[in-house]
Amino acid sequence: MVMSEGERRLSAIMFTDMADYTSLSQKNESLALQLLEEHRGIIRPIFSRYNGKEVKTMGDAFLVEFSSAVEAVRCAFDIQQALHELNLVRQTERKILLRIGVHLGDVIHSQNDVYGDAVNEASRVEALSPIGGVWITAQVNDHVKNKLDFPLTSHGRKELKNVGEAVEVFQVIFPWDKQEAAGQSNVEKMRIAVLPFANLSSNPEEGYFADGITEELITSLSGIKQLTVIARTSVMKYKGSQKGASEVGKELNAGTLIEGSVRKAGNKVRITAQLIDATTEGHLWAQNFDRQLEDVFAIQTEIAEKVADELRIRLVDAEKRTLEKKPTENTEAYTHYLRGRELFREETESSVKQAINLFQKAVELDPKFARAHVGLAESHQFLGNYGYEPSDVSLTIVKPILDLAIELDPNLPEAHSSLSEMYYNEDDAIRSEAEARRALELNPSLPDPYDALGELASLKGDAEESVRQIEFAYRLDPIRPRFIWRVGVAYLYAGRGEEALEHWKRTEQLAPAPSYRGMVEYYVSKGDLEKAEEFYAKSERLEPTNPRIIWLGGFIAGLKGDRERALLAIKKIEDLKTGPIGFNFIGYVHYALGDVDSYFECLNKALDAHTLIPSAVIHSPFYAKSRSDPRHAELVAKVRRQCGLTE
Repeated sequence: MVMSEGERRLSAIMFTDMADYTSLSQKNESLALQLLEEHRGIIRPIFSRYNGKEVKTMGDAFLVEFSSAVEAVRCAFDIQQALHELNLVRQTERKILLRIGVHLGDVIHSQNDVYGDAVNEASRVEALSPIGGVWITAQVNDHVKNKLDFPLTSHGRKELKNVGEAVEVFQVIFPWDKQEAAGQSNVEKMRIAVLPFANLSSNPEEGYFADGITEELITSLSGIKQLTVIARTSVMKYKGSQKGASEVGKELNAGTLIEGSVRKAGNKVRITAQLIDATTEGHLWAQNFDRQLEDVFAIQTEIAEKVADELRIRLVDAEKRTLEKKPTENTEAYTHYLRGRELFREETESSVKQAINLFQKAVELDPKFARAHVGLAESHQFLGNYGYEPSDVSLTIVKPILDLAIELDPNLPEAHSSLSEMYYNEDDAIRSEAEARRALELNPSLPDPYDALGELASLKGDAEESVRQIEFAYRLDPIRPRFIWRVGVAYLYAGRGEEALEHWKRTEQLAPAPSYRGMVEYYVSKGDLEKAEEFYAKSERLEPTNPRIIWLGGFIAGLKGDRERALLAIKKIEDLKTGPIGFNFIGYVHYALGDVDSYFECLNKALDAHTLIPSAVIHSPFYAKSRSDPRHAELVAKVRRQCGLTE
């Protein structure tokens, strides 16, 4: 229903304002404008998620109207949480810091604007809020108390400018507020890592089951929106590790850990789980579960609920339904699925083909087992990406499987994430982005959709947005080699080379191979070929057959004028039979040799085969000189047109 002009109604009014924006504009106007646009891109989708109506912007400030006080405060919480996550990996001058105020009262609508005392009070309360905080009035508190799953604390009555009576104000207490007060700095209690469960079964081959329980718990906990759950790739690095909880917590920037063990004997299973405060190494909760194998899903649900209870999270009905939902009723199908996941994670041609057989058995036993269908699709997609299956694998095999998985479970985040990757491989940017965003709506702790959004932003030419999205992926999976390399490269491509180098120096001990590879790229971009050679030698020792290492050696050789060594690198890449993606690497070496014709020829071949790496073409400092060549503009226009980004 459309309001008539001048009509009054009760609304929750939110004011947001960037802290110190005027000062930053005076010091660095370009950076200030960048951060202004970035902050708008972050918070506008959150307004929409909570049905907020953006009334107007005033420079760096927003005025937003909500019909529900609860939705307004939850929206404010999510905005500050998203920015807190972002700021943890940023240098001080690039942090986006907001104040937010919310008030509830009568407003008058007139000429697409809102007026009244409620608007004035919301703006005054926002001005009182600390940087990074959310303050609300007593009127809002009256409507939201006992309806939120985070605490509020009163700051007493405050005098507000141009408001007759003093107003009681309340502050939203964030998880990190409590931790910083206790000296826990940036370690977040709501940021959880599920460490690999130990296999105590008499048969060592039952290890797949313990690893499967670890992965399933990560999946279950990711359904709780207030938690940030570290991805499996990063936590599995700690399998068999003797590191203490505090050391692991620091490395993963996680405030809470879950560890445990699994003992499986026939149809019986014993699972022990314990919740640990990573800062104090104190045990918050521990329990043994002795059940039949078919009860394993109930155990996972109970553990997730205990974690929520210990962290004082009030689960909403949708989260409860997600936790209680069984992926399958067939324990044999589930066992095949867990074996398949374990083999898929090895990421070799042989292991993934074995995984396909196991996923196939799982769906034969239970055709409605949606996650097994996703495993099947991901396996074929992996083989297609690496040239082990025909290049048309996505549309002919993967898409029908994923369509079936979504038909069986429309709200399965992993299915939407896999579809996003599939569409990206098919150069369908629009659908890829839509599926990535849908996956994140369902599970904000999935790292891959953020990575996809980063790639898409890069394709559109927005290097800073690419950085922001890839930072999110990295925060969720901080030891995954791909993301360690990708976040540094994103910095490099955005003209923030020193940040890239600092990042790779920090990650050198955790993941040396991608860090060394990144440092090679940094030093080449700076023209320091001797230093680049030093780190190339280190990376080559670790990954001598990786084409992404081989081309770097050829590139350095080409820049040095060593034609023989550069051509040898091209031959090595060809001998590896990497498929069409190899055209990119071969083209790069030709560019270093000064053969720009062959460079463009190779990249166009990669584009025709849907394997072009556009971020390097568009943003890498390596190929800056090629961008004055008309063929560069033609290539970029062609890839964007092929991806559906232009008419």
